[in-house]
Amino acid sequence: MAEKRKHARRVVRLSVAFQVGDGPRIDAFSRDLSIGGMFIVTDKPAPFNANVNLYMQLPGVKQEVMVKSTVRWTEPDGMGVQFGLMGARETHALMQLLTGAPPSIR
Repeated sequence: MAEKRKHARRVVRLSVAFQVGDGPRIDAFSRDLSIGGMFIVTDKPAPFNANVNLYMQLPGVKQEVMVKSTVRWTEPDGMGVQFGLMGARETHALMQLLTGAPPSIR
């Protein structure tokens, strides 16, 4: 199968949570991450193409970040999500995490 990713990914374990619509907030963690999305390890993956609110704490960002995301594929142990639009602060923090640069406090 050909690789379809637009962005390089990095193995990163972050505590995250996700929510589908008005459903419960489900705690999980990331397995890998790119500027465009992440794989979320969970035994309760959302359905393919579901819109989810993804919550995470990024280094250098004081408040929890919420990113609207879309489920692009699922497996029994989790799901791959594509991030929606993010603000400049969140994008910068994500890039620092991916490049290994020390975070700046914002």
